[in-house]
Amino acid sequence: MPETTQQVAVIGLGAMGLPMAGRLAPEFPVSAFDVAEQRREAAAAQGAVPAATPAEAAEGADVLLLAVRDQEQAEAALFGPDGAANTLPPGAAVVLTSTVGPPGARALAAALPRQRFVDAPVSGGPLRAGKGDLLIVVGADDAALAAARPVLDRLAGTLTVIGPRPGDGQALKAINQLLAGVHIAAAAEAVALARGIGLDPSVVVEALSQGAASSFMLADRGPRMLDAYADGAEVRSRLDIFVKDMGIVTDLARDAHVPTPLAGAAQQLYLLGERAGLAAADDSSVVTVLSPKDEPSGEDRSPTA
Repeated sequence: MPETTQQVAVIGLGAMGLPMAGRLAPEFPVSAFDVAEQRREAAAAQGAVPAATPAEAAEGADVLLLAVRDQEQAEAALFGPDGAANTLPPGAAVVLTSTVGPPGARALAAALPRQRFVDAPVSGGPLRAGKGDLLIVVGADDAALAAARPVLDRLAGTLTVIGPRPGDGQALKAINQLLAGVHIAAAAEAVALARGIGLDPSVVVEALSQGAASSFMLADRGPRMLDAYADGAEVRSRLDIFVKDMGIVTDLARDAHVPTPLAGAAQQLYLLGERAGLAAADDSSVVTVLSPKDEPSGEDRSPTA
């Protein structure tokens, strides 16, 4: 049974929203909504009460947690015909866990003057979301943060308050995504080069994951890149998420007049992947843009004159 009476609504039950709802349900009464019925059923199996609309989920909620893909989905979930803002009580905390960029967070906060807005983008992936071990970076005033703190503490392994304004959390999350996006692209280049010169990519990934060249993304995405050449990697983070996020990064850098050549190159790689039909595939599949599945390995290439 839930340990508190603070009512929580979770809107969006995708790769991150579903494990977050499951993590919250043992401690809070949770109402959950997603456009996909099977995801609502999955949330119910983890102890949440499924709702037919965002408005139904938000009715009586003390904390509304948004775990949608982008700004457009956030606006629809809040302000659509059956949007959560229609029923969300005054004074409720709205926790934005999605990555939408600083201007997007500020616009959402301004449109909810009767609620307390918490800009709290998350990082760490579905497994860590289910364990309550996420990195959460927060932009919120003291009152809003206090209202949402029990929920954030249940989800976070590391919680860092960046500043008092919506958009502050998004700014740091953009820097996080700069590093994550570049690291995935670099791992893809390493795997592609290994294939190109005839090395076993699985040996390369395993060996380099133990040394100075390792990164979280190499250790995590490297094996998934190998899966992309077999039956296809399980979709844990869609490639088009990095199309969106690297766009946020490069827009932010442009507006600040800060050159980010590596982020720009990574952004182009994800755009190439999207153009190749990989938008809904796992982001690790971007390696196949650099080294296509049907391309021979280095040892199989015919010598050139």
